[in-house]
Amino acid sequence: MQTVLFHSTIFGPIHSRRLGVSLGVNLMPNDGKICSFDCLYCEAGFNAQGPGTSGLPSARQVREQLNQKLKQMHADNQPLDVITFSGNGEPTLHPQFLEIINDTIELRNQFYPQAKVSVLSNATRLADPNVVEALRKVDNNILKLDSGINSTAKLIDRPASPSYDTSQIIDQMAQFNGHAIMQTLLVKGEYDGKKFDNTTPLEIDALINAARRAGVGSVMLYSIDRKTPAENLQRISPEQLAEIASKFHAAGIPATTA
Repeated sequence: MQTVLFHSTIFGPIHSRRLGVSLGVNLMPNDGKICSFDCLYCEAGFNAQGPGTSGLPSARQVREQLNQKLKQMHADNQPLDVITFSGNGEPTLHPQFLEIINDTIELRNQFYPQAKVSVLSNATRLADPNVVEALRKVDNNILKLDSGINSTAKLIDRPASPSYDTSQIIDQMAQFNGHAIMQTLLVKGEYDGKKFDNTTPLEIDALINAARRAGVGSVMLYSIDRKTPAENLQRISPEQLAEIASKFHAAGIPATTA
């Protein structure tokens, strides 16, 4: 079974195809996965692998490890474009998320003031004021929306909450007043006897309408690039991604592909 990708709290730096030279921060366990989604395409595997035994790192541990890594990178004159929160699950589930973001910004300003702080979130925690406050402070508030159609989103992302509703998520994204990037993974395939394809004209129109309604600053489009826990998923070609991006541009919405 495909399992977690990251076995440390601070990892990298790695070259991100979307963000550049990125130092990763994993706020989830180093030996398990905790997420409010169970996406068919998740590179960290399915939630069924369990949360592991290591537990969540404390805010103090994250600060100490990040400080040590940034200090060493700075001393070695290593480049850094971005500090990225991702990892083995949903980072905003961490109960000390706001404190950790505050610490990260402080350390960033000390060692790499030109670097960005990015959070890759599935947008399921936008009803929490502390999470919203934290996301307002970061440079790249990247919020996932894989479909503007609720039934399709549930097929691809498999949210843990039965009350998950894309319409509500879109409305919650609007509270950032443009300080948000909508991230969408485009994919087609079949799982458990159900087919899905979020690249159809109906789906793209729904995504464009969602981006417009949420008032996001831009849209980030990409497709699968590594092994996925679910089989029978089809990668969308760069040419098709570019074609879909052009439809967002035509609607007046900036869009990038990777």
